[in-house]
Amino acid sequence: MANKSGGGISKVVWDLVKPTVEELGYILWDVDYYKEAADYCLCVTIDSEKGISIDDCEKVHRAIDPLLDEADPIENSYNLEVSSPGLERRLKTREQMEYCRGWDVEIRLYAPDADGKKKYVGVLGDIGPDGTIHLEIDGETKAFAPEQVAALTTIFVM
Repeated sequence: MANKSGGGISKVVWDLVKPTVEELGYILWDVDYYKEAADYCLCVTIDSEKGISIDDCEKVHRAIDPLLDEADPIENSYNLEVSSPGLERRLKTREQMEYCRGWDVEIRLYAPDADGKKKYVGVLGDIGPDGTIHLEIDGETKAFAPEQVAALTTIFVM
């Protein structure tokens, strides 16, 4: 479940911290390295079946900080953030989609489909072998090819 498309640093950090995060009983959800204004940020996102608290984030931060210092995979100085993906999260990988099956989601398309719509809300169903995303919408299943999908995000419905 990594943001491995975010470049080499994200992949290197993913591989470095994943065993430790899992040993602590968490799921490594994402790793993102980016520049914000003049600062660089390394954001490690974790999850668990019970949810994530600030104490969980601190625990993981303390565990992975020395690993990152020793391996030194990033040339620039950066801020390390450990966070939860939150209730509403963007699903980027097949693993994330599988994890969130049965959740309420919003799907946004690059272009209007045959029904003239670019956005749907429904319950995330199966993910086909080719990456086709199935949504249950008002009792009917609708399939979306991966190349149609601009964004897939979980939504919080009360």
